[in-house]
Amino acid sequence: MKGQEWYQADDIAEEYEEKRFSRGGRLIDRREKQAVLDAIGPVEDTDVLEIACGTGRFTVMLAERGADVVGLDISGPMLKQGRQKAQAAGVSDHLELMRGDAGRLPFPDDHFDAVIAMRFFHLADTPASFLSEMRRVSREVVFFDTFNRFSTRSIYNWALPMGSRLYSRWEVNRLLDDVGLQLVNGEHDFVLPYGFYRQIPNSTASTFRKIDTTLGSLPFGDRLASVSYWACEV
Repeated sequence: MKGQEWYQADDIAEEYEEKRFSRGGRLIDRREKQAVLDAIGPVEDTDVLEIACGTGRFTVMLAERGADVVGLDISGPMLKQGRQKAQAAGVSDHLELMRGDAGRLPFPDDHFDAVIAMRFFHLADTPASFLSEMRRVSREVVFFDTFNRFSTRSIYNWALPMGSRLYSRWEVNRLLDDVGLQLVNGEHDFVLPYGFYRQIPNSTASTFRKIDTTLGSLPFGDRLASVSYWACEV
């Protein structure tokens, strides 16, 4: 896993959300959460697993909406932040956070209604093995995102501290075929990369977002998208 030591550092965990989801990053947070909700459908009384759950952005959100959620992550400091967030939100009874390896999920086959992974596959050295495990433990939905190879993401990829794996659509389709997942919906968004939005105020980000969505709506505009959300069924 690329950047494993960087990701597990105490100071990274403490500053993770403040650096990525304040300022213009709030817009990204809203878009990602809506993508997760759209993929899962009705959330209440649903059993959900999030791998690489980090500080619990999605696990807490889903628990607040009535899902029973398990979040798994390799980083103890990230999980600590997630537990504090769950307690503050009053959803600890609907949420379990545990440390573990996403490549060897400690659950039986068909254990969850949905399995999700956000901000994970750009770090994965062996994406097929992780995706195969996600499929194994899901009864219905598998949802994940990728950063795209032929996009503005590649311009600043070299500056990321942990590196970043970029995917072509052909590569994602091949991965889905290899593990036996059926693609239900693929959404492609953010012509301007995430890193750009994080550097500007939230009010300014809204203006650029309008330009971004206009570009994305043009013929072949989605081919310029820097991120894709993949909703699949088992």
